[in-house]
Amino acid sequence: MKVLPLPPYPENKLSYINCMKITWSLKPFEELTPLELYKIMFLRIEVFVVEQNCAFQDADNKDQSSWHQMGWRNGELVAYARIMPPGLAFSQPSIGRVASSSAVRGEGIGRRLMEESIESVYRLFGKSPIQIGAQFYLKKFYESLGFVRCGEIYQEDGIDHIHMLKD
Repeated sequence: MKVLPLPPYPENKLSYINCMKITWSLKPFEELTPLELYKIMFLRIEVFVVEQNCAFQDADNKDQSSWHQMGWRNGELVAYARIMPPGLAFSQPSIGRVASSSAVRGEGIGRRLMEESIESVYRLFGKSPIQIGAQFYLKKFYESLGFVRCGEIYQEDGIDHIHMLKD
């Protein structure tokens, strides 16, 4: 990764890190390095278990058949999504386990992650509908990306979710 020069009069180290671009990568499970897999699980646990205070079985035997969209900044995994083929979670391809590090929230990285993931789905499986099981509080965010509600609110691990579809 190319190192950018420090901006003039940096307020702190964080301002330097935030100016670095995101490097995106997409890999099937069998091509993940042990370090990449560790960082994926670390970010998913940080977001879904610790931040959301939700004890659930994250390792659900779907990772092995999925593709893993990763966003890296300064050697750290800051954004992640799991891309599942048709028939694994839904009859359509799906994007799940969408997570961004708290260190980068508010920078638009979650939107960029979803845009990258949608494009990856199209490259991998053709331009077909994509179904997701979204946390209900993010409904408007997913609608802004072209997803529409296609079901009632349901509980998953104590959190309201909704099925959404992008045609």
